[in-house]
Amino acid sequence: MSQACSRKLQAATREKLRKLNSLRGREVLPGEFWDVVAVTAVDGSQKEAYELQIREKVERKELPVGAQYKVFSDPPGCKIGNGGSTLYALQQLNDIYGKALSNMRIILIHAGGFSQRMPSASALGKIFMPLPLGNPIYQMLELKLAMYVDFPSQMKPGFLVTCADDIELYSIPEEERVSFDKPGFTALAHPSPLSVGTTHGVFVLDPSEHSSYQEMEHSSCQCFLHKPSIDEMRDSGAVCTNQNGLFSMSDSEFVYTDSTYYMDFKSAKSLLNLLNELGPLNCEIDAYGDFLQALGPKATIEYTKNTANVTKEESSLVEIRQKIFHLLKGMPLNVILLNNSKFYHIGTTSEYLFHLTEDEAFRGELGLLSSAFSVNATENFSGCCIMYSVLDPSCSVEAGSVVEYSRLETGVSVGGGSIISGCWVSPGLSVPAGAFMHTLCVTHQKQIRFVTVFFGIKDNLKQSVTSPAHVEELEFFGLNLAKCLSHWGMENERLEFSGDASSCSLWNACLFPVCSEQESSFSVSLRMLQAVLSGSTSPPPRDTALMSMQDCLQCKNLEEMLKLKRRLHHDIKQRKLSI
Repeated sequence: MSQACSRKLQAATREKLRKLNSLRGREVLPGEFWDVVAVTAVDGSQKEAYELQIREKVERKELPVGAQYKVFSDPPGCKIGNGGSTLYALQQLNDIYGKALSNMRIILIHAGGFSQRMPSASALGKIFMPLPLGNPIYQMLELKLAMYVDFPSQMKPGFLVTCADDIELYSIPEEERVSFDKPGFTALAHPSPLSVGTTHGVFVLDPSEHSSYQEMEHSSCQCFLHKPSIDEMRDSGAVCTNQNGLFSMSDSEFVYTDSTYYMDFKSAKSLLNLLNELGPLNCEIDAYGDFLQALGPKATIEYTKNTANVTKEESSLVEIRQKIFHLLKGMPLNVILLNNSKFYHIGTTSEYLFHLTEDEAFRGELGLLSSAFSVNATENFSGCCIMYSVLDPSCSVEAGSVVEYSRLETGVSVGGGSIISGCWVSPGLSVPAGAFMHTLCVTHQKQIRFVTVFFGIKDNLKQSVTSPAHVEELEFFGLNLAKCLSHWGMENERLEFSGDASSCSLWNACLFPVCSEQESSFSVSLRMLQAVLSGSTSPPPRDTALMSMQDCLQCKNLEEMLKLKRRLHHDIKQRKLSI
């Protein structure tokens, strides 16, 4: 990206942040902001967690006042995907607002799920991940609202559908606006390398609409491809040639990929009628692949039988897809080409670390700080990110690490490329490089207890084996799990897994001691981790219960976790006042 384009992107982004900052904590005027900010949750427990946090954010004046903030959970039972969540959210909004819904502008943020690739966000939600900017400090929710702050005033009644863990930055000419005023669906599109297109949705544009590669253009989409191969992109005519040196692209060829889309009220009503016809869902529906592939004049029914990108194939999926296709077929898919734009995904521990500590472009565009709402995070901490934490001046945190919602006592050191989240670290302790450590508050045997989970940053918590006999196939901090168990004085056969016995993974392995105090919980878990790395032995304390990450979520003590956060907030404010 040229320096001029980069400066435009940065200026446009800062202006959006300024606008949201001017709305935080004050009553918004009609049409100035969303009528409803709707957030999806995977179940009732997550819904409760989200509602509590949103309520606190409104009370602390972190969000605009006057909009309705709603959280909708998926129904109990099988996973229904973000497409299913969209349908159920529409149904619940219709139940609440009735006919008034046809005049409302609503943002629907998909935030349901257990964040297995970003476990520090599992208990409280990825939409509440902290970011090092703003006063009060931003979370992903505010950043999403800031990036779309201009949309409600340029939008006919309808719904903007987006995900909690991605960020779109863009600039447009000063005299122009991103408008959502056409019937059907309207999607934002970003120029991307062909390799990126294989993991996203790709738009096949109408070739008769000549492109001059302005900062922003409007086009119509012939059809939408979901995670296509490069050959499929070429065969369908999705590949564009970069002749004029496109704003944000250096590649000679590119495709336009998806991010966020709008549907007008009439289209949303059609989907609502579909849910009534289908009844309870028993398979996962994709709000992008299953809805958008039905749109445009060249859409065909063939995609409904392609289950290559489906996590779990259910017999009813093809039938439901075909019903969606016949319902939406013929509806237009309009595309807003944002030629000076960037799409960022922050859904994994590696992405979180990279974007917050190393990615100079991202940090510059958003104005991210190395230290935000923290005490004593000074010159010892270059190249890392400290948020919402209290550190002793003698602490050291190496480059590439993130410390959030934590207390670090005298002489604590944190190795590079680590995440410390929600922890109280006792004096003198050293956290190794590449470690993920996160303390959760749980209710165990009717008492408040603490569990510190620990993994390697690159560990795959989703990888599973069929029984405990095969745990050597699971990798923990670069070693096979069976070898780790020997360092903790545990036998393979004695290791328990929570939940489904036929799916054994790091996510449901009962490895982590349950302790009575936040500090001791961290210390015990750190000793176990250090034993693995040093080749020594450090069994969990005798007669101590062990929990999995999955257990921790099921037993989380939400009130206590938020109470600890409030106490930390109070301490930071008091110390800052006394400086």
